[in-house]
Amino acid sequence: MTVLTKQTSKVKLWSRSFIFVMLANALLFGAFEMLLPTLPLFVSDIGGDATQIGLVTGIFVFSAILIRPFAGVLATKMDKKYLLIIGIAICALSTGAYYLSSGISIMLLVRVIHGFGFGLATTYFTTIAAESIPEERRGEGIGYFGVGETIAMSVGPLIGVSILQTYHFQSLFMSCMAITLLALLIAVFISRKPKSANNLGNENTPTTIFKLIEKRVLFPAILIFLAGISAGGIISFSALYAIDKGFENVAWFFFMVAAAGFLVRLVSGKMFDNLGPASVLIPAGMITIAGFIVLIVAQNEFQFLIAGFLYGFGFGAIFPALQTVCLNLVEEQDHENAIGTFFNFFDLGIGGGSLLLGVVAESFSYQAIFYVSIGSYVLYLLVYVTYTSFNIQIRKKRKIV
Repeated sequence: MTVLTKQTSKVKLWSRSFIFVMLANALLFGAFEMLLPTLPLFVSDIGGDATQIGLVTGIFVFSAILIRPFAGVLATKMDKKYLLIIGIAICALSTGAYYLSSGISIMLLVRVIHGFGFGLATTYFTTIAAESIPEERRGEGIGYFGVGETIAMSVGPLIGVSILQTYHFQSLFMSCMAITLLALLIAVFISRKPKSANNLGNENTPTTIFKLIEKRVLFPAILIFLAGISAGGIISFSALYAIDKGFENVAWFFFMVAAAGFLVRLVSGKMFDNLGPASVLIPAGMITIAGFIVLIVAQNEFQFLIAGFLYGFGFGAIFPALQTVCLNLVEEQDHENAIGTFFNFFDLGIGGGSLLLGVVAESFSYQAIFYVSIGSYVLYLLVYVTYTSFNIQIRKKRKIV
């Protein structure tokens, strides 16, 4: 194991293209994260109730789901870099258009358009990043790639809430658009590596076709779907839950989520590469459950923040680990389909979870949301342990035969 670790560490990970992709992705997510604690408040401000807040979140992710199955086909017609730029541009324009939403109907239309752009951008960001990472260090590289997102998560909500407290929603949306346009500018300077002889022409191969679901990544996709259900609750209802409980540090809650995600990614990627996915996915799931338990019983600001840290630590390890599993299960020319499936299942979990949990909040309480979230992670652990145990038994039988 030590020899393997030393050999792996000698393979160059950092390149100019990887850094640009990481930075542009971080800015895109920075603007997105600024809206997490504030957009539900805007929906409420224009007359939306808890169910409609869930709908606004849900329709965004469902529109992203609709566009991603076309990512592989589009990559055969146009360079991924230009498709990425188009996706970011759509995100910038739609973010600026939020302020024009005088009612829920217009808001939903803008969210659909934003979801299309976000679905394209997130898919191509990840696949272009994967092209820049040596296969031997993919777990570590994808973990570092996500660090930009977690840094954005740590400052995005703080900036968003601060702008809203000092100015108004118009300033918030214009600021988010400006940050997204900066991501667009950086994306222009991304360069993609030349294709190797083995992969030459993969993007134009007729085997790259429309796929609603990449079946080879169905197992990790189901796991991220279950994680997405609880993420929908955190995204849509943490701010409202905090208000209901009398907690004031909503922005700092999201900061703790992001800070924990940043810290865990510094070690979880190397653990994945050297010890395998189980070393990350099982303990991370248990830590996330602990975070929701603390969130439910929290009686003061400190406990509220500890809950955010535990959730961020667990989820921050799970997300890049499952991304890496998806990438490892397919060839490079199928990365768009694999990552598209991964994000679609995650967004389906967020969207479906937001709608379901909105009904739960309306019928019971905001606290009830997090009981459902615990259930989704218990099921996540059961599915992972059952599936991997079954595969181990199958391999043992094949060896005996």
